[in-house]
Amino acid sequence: MTTEWIAKNRTMLFVTVAVLVAAYAFYYLKNDIAPSMYVSAWGYAIPLVLAALVGVIGERSGVVNIGIEGQMLVAAFAGFFAAAYSGSLLVGVLAGIGSGLILGGFLAWTTVKWRMDQIIAGVVLNIIATGITSFYYQPGQLLPGLMPSFDIPLLSKIPLIGEVFFAGTSIFATLAIVAALGVHFGLFHTRWGLRTRAVGEYPSAADTAGISVERLRLINVTLAGTLAGCAGVYLSMDASSSFERNMVAGRGFLALAIMIMGAWRPLRAFVMAIFFGFINAVASQLQASGNIHVPPQLTGTLPFVVTIIVLAIAAGRVRAPAAVGQPYVKGDQ
Repeated sequence: MTTEWIAKNRTMLFVTVAVLVAAYAFYYLKNDIAPSMYVSAWGYAIPLVLAALVGVIGERSGVVNIGIEGQMLVAAFAGFFAAAYSGSLLVGVLAGIGSGLILGGFLAWTTVKWRMDQIIAGVVLNIIATGITSFYYQPGQLLPGLMPSFDIPLLSKIPLIGEVFFAGTSIFATLAIVAALGVHFGLFHTRWGLRTRAVGEYPSAADTAGISVERLRLINVTLAGTLAGCAGVYLSMDASSSFERNMVAGRGFLALAIMIMGAWRPLRAFVMAIFFGFINAVASQLQASGNIHVPPQLTGTLPFVVTIIVLAIAAGRVRAPAAVGQPYVKGDQ
């Protein structure tokens, strides 16, 4: 079983080991800048991990979620302004997560119950989110405080990995790690995961086996919205402590690319998100060093350029769930 798993995941394992070796080498050779750059990379990757998991859960269930960008934006908006007006960070966090849940339910209902085209439904959600957050945006608001940070005992003492992932971490950073592990375990080692994958691959067979395709898709897409809510709250209340129009800046779409490059598997998506976080950190470091004079608008496009290249390389090597994007009507298949 172990040999079979290694053979199936040898590419991911090779990339992971290569990245770790390079990271530790750079850490010990450039100890003055490496830790901060790695922390920056992980900070950029946190919302990508959470957003990619939203896509994984949705598409494993057979529903394409193009609206992750809008869910994150509304959650960032709701969380920040709820905290600013109420004077409570907890209220803000709950408002942001709640808004992600509501929008997840909206997307699920329109695509599963009303059988609206899933791509169009996601685009509509993004447009609505942009319009609402831009119209009601009020500059000059401040959070009542900073999100708490903490060290995880023992793990924070590990060289490099402990410094980046477990020292001075936040609840959202910890949640990203736990969620990736939890969704992976759930998808591949529980009854819920087996049913979800069956619904995403062969909904008619799942229906014949007594699984309610419609109900499972509704529940999965709706609850996955909480992770999008967490990603949005992290951006406005933890990473920046402010809200700006369109502050998600394409991360929802980048998360979909990460999901594809991760072959719709949570742990692979986690690794790919860290990879893109590292690319962004390198771009920021090049800009800050002043050694290479490149316009910031150009360096900001680097993660997306790399996305196009990697997707082109991965084309034909990964397979989406067979029934993704296809509404299921009982008796029609």
